[in-house]
Amino acid sequence: QVQLVESGGGAVQSGGSLRLSCTTSAFTLTQFAIAWFRQAPGKAREGVSCINAKDGNTVYTDAVKGRFTISRDDEKNMIYLQMDNLEPEDTAEYECATRRFATVCGSTLVSSLFGNGGQGTQVTVSS
Repeated sequence: QVQLVESGGGAVQSGGSLRLSCTTSAFTLTQFAIAWFRQAPGKAREGVSCINAKDGNTVYTDAVKGRFTISRDDEKNMIYLQMDNLEPEDTAEYECATRRFATVCGSTLVSSLFGNGGQGTQVTVSS
């Protein structure tokens, strides 16, 4: 069982910013592509962004392009998701997940191709 730990969520007003963090003590994150997913109540798990393990190439879902930035700090074994200009529609529980047996994200973030995340971190955006 992969043990990922997410943090950084909170409650902000529309237009605000948050930075989410993802880490683990179980393995080095450079072994896999890492994605951020989110799930709002009553909705399916949605891929938000992903970063390749080796070349650092990134993928974003259309809804967050230009507002969210994924990055990695390999020295700290951390993955970050900088979220700017937040909207109420971004309200969800966010989790990070490893790409199953792959170092690249792929062109689309298919949930079944990624493992389970950690306990998640809640992001709530009010209008």
